[in-house]
Amino acid sequence: MAAVTRSSYIFVSRLLSQHLCRRSFRLQNFRSSRTLQQITFRCSREPQVFSRRALHAASACCGPVVQFKLSDIGEGIMEVTVKEWYVKEGDKVSQFDSICEVQSDKASVTITSRYDGVIKKLYYDVDATALVGKPLVDIETESSSEVIQEEDVVETPAMAREEHTHQEIKGHKTQATPAVRRLAMENNIKLSEVVGTGKDGRILKEDILNFLAKQTGAILPPAPVQEIQTPPPSPPSTAAPVGRPVSTSTVAKAPPPRATPVFTGKDVTEPVKGFHKAMVKTMTAALKIPHFGYCDEVDLSRLVALRTELKPIAESRGVKLSYMPFFIKAASLGLLHFPILNASVDEDCQNITYRASHNIGLAMDTSQGLLVPNVKNVQLLSVFEIAQELNRLQALGTAGQLSTAHLTGGTFTLSNIGSIGGTYAKPVILPPEVAIGALGKIQVVPAHIMKVSWSADHRVIDGATMCRFSNLWREYLENPASMVLDLK
Repeated sequence: MAAVTRSSYIFVSRLLSQHLCRRSFRLQNFRSSRTLQQITFRCSREPQVFSRRALHAASACCGPVVQFKLSDIGEGIMEVTVKEWYVKEGDKVSQFDSICEVQSDKASVTITSRYDGVIKKLYYDVDATALVGKPLVDIETESSSEVIQEEDVVETPAMAREEHTHQEIKGHKTQATPAVRRLAMENNIKLSEVVGTGKDGRILKEDILNFLAKQTGAILPPAPVQEIQTPPPSPPSTAAPVGRPVSTSTVAKAPPPRATPVFTGKDVTEPVKGFHKAMVKTMTAALKIPHFGYCDEVDLSRLVALRTELKPIAESRGVKLSYMPFFIKAASLGLLHFPILNASVDEDCQNITYRASHNIGLAMDTSQGLLVPNVKNVQLLSVFEIAQELNRLQALGTAGQLSTAHLTGGTFTLSNIGSIGGTYAKPVILPPEVAIGALGKIQVVPAHIMKVSWSADHRVIDGATMCRFSNLWREYLENPASMVLDLK
């Protein structure tokens, strides 16, 4: 057996040797041609290998390009104006990153990304009109599996809104955007425990922050608030002696510099859009209401003294205290006695709805135009809590970030025209509300006197009711200590 194996091994070895010799002979004779063939073969093969590797790398790091569509933002809004882009083509974005700010005829909204990827195309320029359901940007995504799922949702704007804002919690649906859910999750807050102030009970970012502030006792950051300025007492008619130093507090401050107007000599036509478009619609409806006007004077001397005493205390707690919280709280106390002024009527004035909540609006003059956000549930708030909320709303208004939730749901309105100037006004009712008040500037004559102008819907409110409400509101402000008896 060993011999057979050994002989077989020798036989195979000889065959291999002969084969190698023949191959060596052929290589010697055809070396040059084989070398050229090898070079040609390698050159033609290398680009193919490289291109396949590059294609594989590109497909691994880049997913499909998805059209990010403008979803339904509610309130029947079908178009918005692009106010600012936070990204440009080529920028990398992650989920929840801000893409742009759009403005409807009701509010400004920040649009956030649903995907991780790279911005490939912007469909609109600044100040262009974007349509709901149409592409806003193209995003080259990083994950194809998630994109397919999201793309099915984005196809129908209404469905996208439901898909992104609803969550089943203990048998009922809680509405919130992904950004709000993430904020709640980061702070270990259960959405089922938060009361939403948005449309249909939608939970907003402000609801999470307010809930967090109540849980931790934190105070929201202060922000400047427009207030009615109390003019300093008139200086004596006699001139100050020469050489005597003049107090800086009595020297009038120089007015802020005004921008020099540029005369172009050309007519300019531009479309009415954004908040101005909303004003056209609202005021057209408002002027169909038969207005009843009533004016009065209020002596605020005691309130001025009280506010001077409380102002440093509020500032030590991070809140700027103006006169408006007192005006708003006094109005709420008066509405408890005259609920008809906190009511609303339908379009044909066939039904009156008495509102349980006192959502008192404050007309604000902002760079975007006249906006009227409202303080929710004033009947449950203290003067200090109202001041906190006014600080927050003013900050949002200055930044152009007031949402639809801030601007809707009002039941009664005060217009602080005195912060700009003027004593009397003829305020226009904001339907479906039935009353509004305009506050003039405080004049020292020698007491601190403020004029107030009321307008009421004369279809449901008579002059005597408006007069009695104004008298009660004036009594609260002229004797602010009496408000303590009725505070809850």
